[in-house]
Amino acid sequence: MPVNSTSEENYLKSLYNLCNPDKKELTVTELASELNISAPSATHMLQRLAEKKLVQYEKHKPFKLTKKGEELAKQVIRKHRLWELFLVNKMGFKWDEVHEIAEQLEHIQSAKLIERIDEMLNYPKFDPHGDPIPDANGNIPETKSFSLTKGKVGETYQITGVTDHSTSFMKYLENVGIGLGKKIKLINILSYDRSVVISQKSSVGEITLSNIAAQHLQVENV
Repeated sequence: MPVNSTSEENYLKSLYNLCNPDKKELTVTELASELNISAPSATHMLQRLAEKKLVQYEKHKPFKLTKKGEELAKQVIRKHRLWELFLVNKMGFKWDEVHEIAEQLEHIQSAKLIERIDEMLNYPKFDPHGDPIPDANGNIPETKSFSLTKGKVGETYQITGVTDHSTSFMKYLENVGIGLGKKIKLINILSYDRSVVISQKSSVGEITLSNIAAQHLQVENV
Protein backbone atom coordinates (compact mmCIF):
# COMPACT_ATOMS: atom_id res chain seq x y z
CA MET A 1 0.00 0.00 0.00
CA PRO A 2 1.95 3.08 -1.18
CA VAL A 3 2.09 6.43 0.54
CA ASN A 4 -0.12 8.52 -1.70
CA SER A 5 -1.27 11.46 0.36
CA THR A 6 0.40 14.73 1.22
CA SER A 7 -0.78 14.49 4.83
CA GLU A 8 0.85 11.07 5.29
CA GLU A 9 4.16 12.33 3.92
CA ASN A 10 3.97 15.39 6.15
CA TYR A 11 3.40 13.16 9.18
CA LEU A 12 6.33 10.93 8.29
CA LYS A 13 8.63 13.91 7.92
CA SER A 14 7.44 15.37 11.23
CA LEU A 15 7.84 12.03 13.01
CA TYR A 16 11.37 11.64 11.68
CA ASN A 17 12.35 15.14 12.81
CA LEU A 18 10.82 14.57 16.26
CA CYS A 19 12.34 11.12 16.81
CA ASN A 20 15.83 11.73 15.47
CA PRO A 21 18.74 11.81 16.05
CA ASP A 22 18.11 9.90 19.26
CA LYS A 23 15.80 7.26 17.69
CA LYS A 24 13.46 7.93 20.58
CA GLU A 25 9.89 6.74 20.92
CA LEU A 26 6.98 9.15 21.29
CA THR A 27 3.56 9.02 22.89
CA VAL A 28 0.41 10.17 21.12
CA THR A 29 0.10 13.03 23.60
CA GLU A 30 3.64 14.23 22.82
CA LEU A 31 3.00 14.02 19.08
CA ALA A 32 -0.28 15.93 19.33
CA SER A 33 1.41 18.63 21.40
CA GLU A 34 4.37 18.97 19.00
CA LEU A 35 2.14 19.21 15.91
CA ASN A 36 -0.56 21.29 17.63
CA ILE A 37 -3.32 18.84 16.74
CA SER A 38 -5.84 16.82 18.75
CA ALA A 39 -4.92 13.44 20.19
CA PRO A 40 -7.71 11.70 18.21
CA SER A 41 -6.35 13.18 14.95
CA ALA A 42 -2.84 11.98 15.79
CA THR A 43 -4.15 8.53 16.69
CA HIS A 44 -6.10 8.25 13.44
CA MET A 45 -3.05 9.06 11.32
CA LEU A 46 -0.82 6.70 13.30
CA GLN A 47 -3.30 3.91 12.68
CA ARG A 48 -3.20 4.64 8.94
CA LEU A 49 0.59 4.65 8.92
CA ALA A 50 0.71 1.46 10.99
CA GLU A 51 -1.48 -0.29 8.41
CA LYS A 52 1.17 0.56 5.82
CA LYS A 53 3.98 -0.71 8.10
CA LEU A 54 5.44 2.78 8.38
CA VAL A 55 5.20 3.08 12.18
CA GLN A 56 5.23 0.63 15.06
CA TYR A 57 2.09 1.53 16.96
CA GLU A 58 0.01 -0.11 19.64
CA LYS A 59 -2.78 1.57 21.55
CA HIS A 60 -1.65 3.26 24.79
CA LYS A 61 2.02 2.57 24.02
CA PRO A 62 4.83 4.76 22.64
CA PHE A 63 5.42 4.46 18.90
CA LYS A 64 8.29 4.92 16.47
CA LEU A 65 9.01 4.82 12.76
CA THR A 66 9.76 1.50 11.11
CA LYS A 67 12.77 1.20 8.83
CA LYS A 68 10.45 1.59 5.84
CA GLY A 69 8.85 4.67 7.41
CA GLU A 70 12.23 6.21 8.12
CA GLU A 71 13.37 5.63 4.53
CA LEU A 72 10.26 7.30 3.12
CA ALA A 73 10.60 10.21 5.55
CA LYS A 74 14.18 10.79 4.42
CA GLN A 75 13.04 10.78 0.79
CA VAL A 76 10.59 13.59 1.53
CA ILE A 77 13.25 15.51 3.47
CA ARG A 78 15.71 14.99 0.60
CA LYS A 79 13.26 16.45 -1.92
CA HIS A 80 12.43 19.39 0.34
CA ARG A 81 16.05 20.38 0.89
CA LEU A 82 17.05 19.92 -2.74
CA TRP A 83 14.14 22.11 -3.82
CA GLU A 84 15.18 24.79 -1.32
CA LEU A 85 18.72 24.85 -2.72
CA PHE A 86 17.46 24.83 -6.30
CA LEU A 87 15.19 27.79 -5.61
CA VAL A 88 18.06 29.76 -4.08
CA ASN A 89 20.90 28.81 -6.43
CA LYS A 90 19.05 28.53 -9.75
CA MET A 91 16.03 30.79 -9.38
CA GLY A 92 17.33 33.62 -7.22
CA PHE A 93 15.04 33.24 -4.22
CA LYS A 94 16.25 34.37 -0.80
CA TRP A 95 16.77 31.82 1.97
CA ASP A 96 13.77 33.21 3.86
CA GLU A 97 11.44 32.66 0.89
CA VAL A 98 11.94 29.01 0.02
CA HIS A 99 10.64 26.91 2.92
CA GLU A 100 6.92 27.23 2.20
CA ILE A 101 7.43 26.73 -1.54
CA ALA A 102 9.51 23.61 -0.91
CA GLU A 103 6.73 22.33 1.39
CA GLN A 104 4.57 22.11 -1.74
CA LEU A 105 7.24 20.84 -4.15
CA GLU A 106 8.47 18.05 -1.86
CA HIS A 107 5.39 15.96 -2.70
CA ILE A 108 6.21 15.64 -6.41
CA GLN A 109 6.73 11.91 -7.00
CA SER A 110 9.06 11.96 -10.03
CA ALA A 111 12.33 10.33 -8.94
CA LYS A 112 13.91 11.25 -12.30
CA LEU A 113 13.20 14.94 -11.71
CA ILE A 114 14.76 14.89 -8.25
CA GLU A 115 17.87 13.08 -9.47
CA ARG A 116 18.23 15.63 -12.30
CA ILE A 117 18.00 18.49 -9.80
CA ASP A 118 20.60 16.76 -7.61
CA GLU A 119 22.89 16.48 -10.63
CA MET A 120 22.36 20.11 -11.64
CA LEU A 121 23.32 21.22 -8.14
CA ASN A 122 26.45 19.01 -8.23
CA TYR A 123 25.22 16.61 -5.56
CA PRO A 124 25.13 19.05 -2.61
CA LYS A 125 25.41 17.93 0.99
CA PHE A 126 23.63 20.88 2.67
CA ASP A 127 20.64 23.10 1.91
CA PRO A 128 20.53 26.95 2.13
CA HIS A 129 19.79 26.75 5.87
CA GLY A 130 22.72 24.44 6.58
CA ASP A 131 20.62 21.28 6.98
CA PRO A 132 22.18 18.05 5.64
CA ILE A 133 20.63 16.62 2.48
CA PRO A 134 20.12 12.83 2.46
CA ASP A 135 21.58 11.23 -0.67
CA ALA A 136 19.63 8.92 -2.97
CA ASN A 137 20.33 6.00 -0.61
CA GLY A 138 19.20 7.87 2.49
CA ASN A 139 22.71 8.49 3.83
CA ILE A 140 22.96 11.79 5.72
CA PRO A 141 26.20 13.82 5.73
CA GLU A 142 27.85 14.14 9.12
CA THR A 143 28.00 17.55 10.73
CA LYS A 144 29.94 18.87 13.70
CA SER A 145 27.52 21.72 14.28
CA PHE A 146 26.00 22.56 17.65
CA SER A 147 23.77 25.26 19.11
CA LEU A 148 25.36 28.63 19.79
CA THR A 149 24.01 28.38 23.34
CA LYS A 150 26.53 25.58 23.92
CA GLY A 151 29.46 27.73 22.87
CA LYS A 152 32.18 29.12 25.14
CA VAL A 153 32.63 32.81 25.84
CA GLY A 154 35.68 34.19 24.05
CA GLU A 155 35.64 31.59 21.26
CA THR A 156 35.10 32.29 17.57
CA TYR A 157 32.63 30.22 15.55
CA GLN A 158 31.28 29.96 12.03
CA ILE A 159 27.52 29.91 11.48
CA THR A 160 26.61 26.70 9.64
CA GLY A 161 22.83 26.50 9.87
CA VAL A 162 19.53 27.24 11.56
CA THR A 163 16.89 25.00 13.09
CA ASP A 164 14.03 27.48 12.68
CA HIS A 165 13.12 27.93 9.02
CA SER A 166 10.26 30.37 9.53
CA THR A 167 10.21 33.50 7.40
CA SER A 168 10.12 35.70 10.50
CA PHE A 169 13.31 34.15 11.90
CA MET A 170 15.10 34.34 8.55
CA LYS A 171 14.21 38.02 8.22
CA TYR A 172 15.30 38.62 11.82
CA LEU A 173 18.75 37.21 11.05
CA GLU A 174 18.96 39.23 7.85
CA ASN A 175 18.08 42.42 9.75
CA VAL A 176 20.87 41.88 12.29
CA GLY A 177 23.34 40.90 9.56
CA ILE A 178 23.74 37.22 10.39
CA GLY A 179 23.99 34.58 7.66
CA LEU A 180 25.53 31.23 6.80
CA GLY A 181 29.30 31.23 6.71
CA LYS A 182 29.64 34.33 8.87
CA LYS A 183 32.25 34.19 11.64
CA ILE A 184 31.20 35.42 15.03
CA LYS A 185 32.84 35.79 18.42
CA LEU A 186 30.87 34.83 21.53
CA ILE A 187 31.32 37.83 23.82
CA ASN A 188 29.01 36.98 26.70
CA ILE A 189 26.07 34.87 27.88
CA LEU A 190 23.94 36.98 30.21
CA SER A 191 23.08 35.27 33.47
CA TYR A 192 19.63 36.90 33.76
CA ASP A 193 17.92 35.33 30.73
CA ARG A 194 20.80 33.52 28.94
CA SER A 195 20.77 36.05 26.10
CA VAL A 196 23.88 35.81 23.95
CA VAL A 197 26.15 38.71 23.01
CA ILE A 198 28.23 38.28 19.85
CA SER A 199 30.37 40.36 17.53
CA GLN A 200 31.40 39.90 13.93
CA LYS A 201 34.00 41.62 11.79
CA SER A 202 31.46 42.62 9.14
CA SER A 203 29.47 44.80 11.56
CA VAL A 204 30.20 47.60 13.98
CA GLY A 205 29.45 46.94 17.64
CA GLU A 206 27.97 43.97 19.43
CA ILE A 207 24.75 42.09 18.72
CA THR A 208 22.55 40.70 21.48
CA LEU A 209 20.46 37.65 20.61
CA SER A 210 17.68 36.20 22.72
CA ASN A 211 18.26 32.74 24.13
CA ILE A 212 15.62 31.33 21.78
CA ALA A 213 17.30 32.87 18.74
CA ALA A 214 20.70 31.59 19.85
CA GLN A 215 19.29 28.09 20.33
CA HIS A 216 18.25 28.06 16.67
CA LEU A 217 21.69 29.08 15.40
CA GLN A 218 24.03 26.20 14.53
CA VAL A 219 27.77 26.84 14.62
CA GLU A 220 31.09 25.05 14.26
CA ASN A 221 34.50 25.69 15.75
CA VAL A 222 36.78 27.73 13.49
